[in-house]
Amino acid sequence: MTVAPLRIGNASGFYGDRFDAMREMLTGGPLDVLTGDYLAELTMLILGRDRLKNPSGGYARTFLGQLEECLGLAHERGVRIVANAGGLNPAGLADAVRQLADRLGIPVRVAHVEGDDLTAGHPRSLAAHAYLGGAGIAACLREGADIVVTGRVTDAALVTGPAVAHFGWAPDAYDRLAGAVVAGHVLECGTQATGGNYAFFTDHDPARLRHPGFPLAELHEDGTSVITKHDGTGGLVDIGTVTAQLLYETSGARYAGPDVTARLDSVRLTQEAPDRVRVSGVRGEAPPPTLKVGLNRLGGYRNEVAFVLTGLDIEAKAALVRDQMEAALDAAKSRPTEVRWDLARTDHPDAPTEETASALLRLVVRDPDQNAVGRTLSGAAIELALASYPGFHVIAPPGKGSPYGVFDDVYVPQGAVEHVAVLHDGRRVPAAPATDTLVLEPAPEPALPEPLPPGPTRRAPLGVVAGARSGDKGGNANVGVWVRSDDAWRWLVHQLTADRFQNLITESCHLKVVRHTLPNLRALNFVVEGILGEGVASQHRFDPQAKALGEWLRSRHLDIPEALL
Repeated sequence: MTVAPLRIGNASGFYGDRFDAMREMLTGGPLDVLTGDYLAELTMLILGRDRLKNPSGGYARTFLGQLEECLGLAHERGVRIVANAGGLNPAGLADAVRQLADRLGIPVRVAHVEGDDLTAGHPRSLAAHAYLGGAGIAACLREGADIVVTGRVTDAALVTGPAVAHFGWAPDAYDRLAGAVVAGHVLECGTQATGGNYAFFTDHDPARLRHPGFPLAELHEDGTSVITKHDGTGGLVDIGTVTAQLLYETSGARYAGPDVTARLDSVRLTQEAPDRVRVSGVRGEAPPPTLKVGLNRLGGYRNEVAFVLTGLDIEAKAALVRDQMEAALDAAKSRPTEVRWDLARTDHPDAPTEETASALLRLVVRDPDQNAVGRTLSGAAIELALASYPGFHVIAPPGKGSPYGVFDDVYVPQGAVEHVAVLHDGRRVPAAPATDTLVLEPAPEPALPEPLPPGPTRRAPLGVVAGARSGDKGGNANVGVWVRSDDAWRWLVHQLTADRFQNLITESCHLKVVRHTLPNLRALNFVVEGILGEGVASQHRFDPQAKALGEWLRSRHLDIPEALL
């Protein structure tokens, strides 16, 4: 007997996303399951610091606020809610949800998933958590849970878990599981799948993108899905918006997780109707034998000061204040172990305003000792107020230094983690690790199409023909680039090599850049290793999560065939 499709939505892409999204999704149209992704590498560090102050905390408190408004709606409409808002304390959040439900008089069954917390085995870490799959979520739902909260699971597990519970897929139904992983990856960042942060936003009516609706997937028993949104909501769903999200924070053709390794090079997208994109053809392989563990720790203290340089002689002004500050840091009792200077030439000649006539010289210092980045920097900078370049001032005086975090990842055998579903009645159901596994290897490079024949070219920004989306994974950044026609693909795949990427993104010229080719999506995915230092919380660069790295690439000029312009 054919099982009805599972209509599964998303109401949060990060901790701090639109508060009203849960209500919008519950009232906007029919749903079976509503998911929420609240966790990221930086969020785990933030929650770890919260737990130091309050051991009963460590979870996303906004989720409780949303439930206070919407728990009755979900119960009336029969929508189950699955969220990783439990963070570092899923049991604590589950208890808080039960107390909320009792106070509101709403009879719901609340379960949670645990076993991801490995902090005790990594004593130097503030938080160490394994990325679990969807088996624990599936067990909770099979036993009748209305609300399931988890800690650190993979983003896609919020969809694979409900899919396994709904369709009854076996652990080795790899193609179907991979289809659910792809749908989950598209949904997990919320409105990034419905026109948010979209490279080609100027092709659409601004009013349409002002308040994009959140996405949902109609997931079928065979693992295919349709990505869409509630009727009448803002934004758009097309092949471009789905492609962009598929490329976000991924790398090669093999997208590995604890449930399955999904082959992104097998994904096929079809525009079925307005705001409806069918995802088909997804192939899956056995998952790797290990689980990723995210380690968050305090790395030390940082401080910064931004000197404003206005008008003429910008380079000379920068050199003077840099020499003065370096001499002061050298003379200090304890020079910071890391000193970084960046000059942003935001100034324009003959500028009509003082702000547009000014450049910014940014100094960032780091050290394990707060004193080395506190008075050492603050005193030296302020003492130059009347003794440096003409027009001396800073955006804000430096403070005493603040702690920064470091993210690392390690891997442990799947069987080393006790993945457990804790049911609404207190029973504990172990979620068995994968028995069949496959060591992850890079996929073979696909055959490339013939290049475009020679013809006239014009110097123009890459973004005229190509979209991009970029993001962070630990200290690495990925930049996904895609085009919308076969001819543009024939040009892009031969022109935008890893070497050309390094020439365009000069920050990467001394780093390792790996290019991955995804012909079905007409896409390239570049991984820039080490560009983000020790992860987003270390604030290594101006754009610490590489969110705009793809837009910088799109702004660079190349010789583009006139036939594509």
